Amino acid sequence: MHPPDDLATERLRLRRLQLTDAPAIFASYATDPEVARYSSWRPHASLRDAEEFVVGALGRWLDGEEFTWVLLDRRSDQLVGAMSARDTAHGLEFGYVLARERWGKGLMTEAVGALRDWASSEPDVHRLWAYCDVDNVASARVLEKNGFEREGRLRRWARHPNISETPRDVFAYSWIR
Repeated sequence: MHPPDDLATERLRLRRLQLTDAPAIFASYATDPEVARYSSWRPHASLRDAEEFVVGALGRWLDGEEFTWVLLDRRSDQLVGAMSARDTAHGLEFGYVLARERWGKGLMTEAVGALRDWASSEPDVHRLWAYCDVDNVASARVLEKNGFEREGRLRRWARHPNISETPRDVFAYSWIR
């Protein structure tokens, strides 16, 4: 699979992650406990945390395991979030994060739509899927607005350490070719 370095929506540019993005990631969303609430990572305590994330993500892109894009506001070129897609047997699993001051504006709905549109053009992608914590209503709505169907509840599936050390239930959503 050869993911594009760039994807675009009306208001966003999704650009392949770069090493120089660590300071903007740290400043825009990675330290915010509300942004990290339903994530698998804890808020970053230092710029070093963001740098380690970026180095790891760049290695996974080169290995073909996971592809990470940053979300840039097209008007200001400000980094406002990120999205990653992981290669699976015949599809992609993905996740996303958005800076809190950008919530509720439809930006993530646009970004997920761009990923879905690209994935639908890839002949080997038959399934695009994501999961979200059962309490993360906003994330569920983003997926539903993009035509993803809720497949079910995965019990004790994901650890969200900002809520509990015990794995939590999630809803699985998919788009099928």
